[in-house]
Parts: sequence; C-alpha cells; structure tokens
Amino acid sequence: MTDSTGGSPYTPAEREAVRERIAAERAGTAEQMAALSRDFEAIVEANALVAVDDEHDPEGSITAFERAHVAALLARAREHLAELDLAAERLETGDYGLCEQCGRAIPAARLEARPAATTCVGCADGRAGRRR
Repeated sequence: MTDSTGGSPYTPAEREAVRERIAAERAGTAEQMAALSRDFEAIVEANALVAVDDEHDPEGSITAFERAHVAALLARAREHLAELDLAAERLETGDYGLCEQCGRAIPAARLEARPAATTCVGCADGRAGRRR
C-alpha cells in the first residue's frame, strides 16, 4: 500500500483525496479569516466614531471584548492555516497520518474530521504513555 514517494502509506488516489481535503479546509479557513478581518475592521471603524474611553464608556467594555474576541478568533484561524500547510508538507514527505508522539497511524476518521491532526486520539488525550 505504499507508493514510490518516500514510503507513504497512501496510494496515489488516497494522497490526492487527502490533498483535496486539506485544500478545501484551507480555503474554508481563508474565507473565515477574511470574514473575521472584515468584522475586526468594522469594530475598529465603529469605535473611531465614538469616544475612545473604554473604561468609562458603558459600551466600551463590550466593544473591547468584541474586538479582543474577534482578534483571538483571527489568530486561531491563522494558526490553523499554518497547521494545514504543515499537514500538506507531511503528506508530501510521507509523514502524514502518523502520530508524532507514538509513531502509530492516526485513524482515518480522525484525519477526516481534523486533516491537520498530528497525534492519535490516545496521545491527544495523554493516554498513550499509560498504554506502552
């Protein structure tokens, strides 16, 4: 079941399906980032029209929370995009689908749900050390 690209456990057709799944998730994440960037800019623009006193303005704390929340979501989306890029690299080098902690195969269902997963469920839960 390995192909000639460095010992990958995927057939060429399976590799292409994984590549497409990663690309689709990457596109969705990029769309999410664009929407979050627009939201963040809208919050900043709305605040430019009012007093900049978050501490004494009754709406200030809500606005500050919204701004921080959107910024955190945007940062997480950027991290996820980087994780997806690393997953694509692992696919090309033949390391995709192998747990980086225990070396076992990551179940296909986990990779379907989380294409950027780098650990098996046991290692993600912290249980792998107890099974050895």
